[in-house]
Amino acid sequence: MSSREKPDLARRFIVRGRVQGVGFRWFVEREAHVLGISGWVRNNSDGSVEVLGQGSRDQLLGLRLRLRQGPRAARVDDVEEFESKPVPGLTAFRIEGAW
Repeated sequence: MSSREKPDLARRFIVRGRVQGVGFRWFVEREAHVLGISGWVRNNSDGSVEVLGQGSRDQLLGLRLRLRQGPRAARVDDVEEFESKPVPGLTAFRIEGAW
């Protein structure tokens, strides 16, 4: 993908289950890098993990499948998906609130 191309789709995911304190954000960051997706992942105060992913339909499909699996220590009960607007200039994937 050239630097002038904009990601065509953005999706927000809310992942529920045992997904905090089990390396879930680092798992998502690694998978997003493998898939070539930009965006972010963060823990929410209600115990869920929220993910914003930008990329092609196939990239986001791959991300959704990986979110449903999660890392070994996690237990994913539910993944909700919402349409989102692509964020201009968001070219990397990062963990938010991890410090």
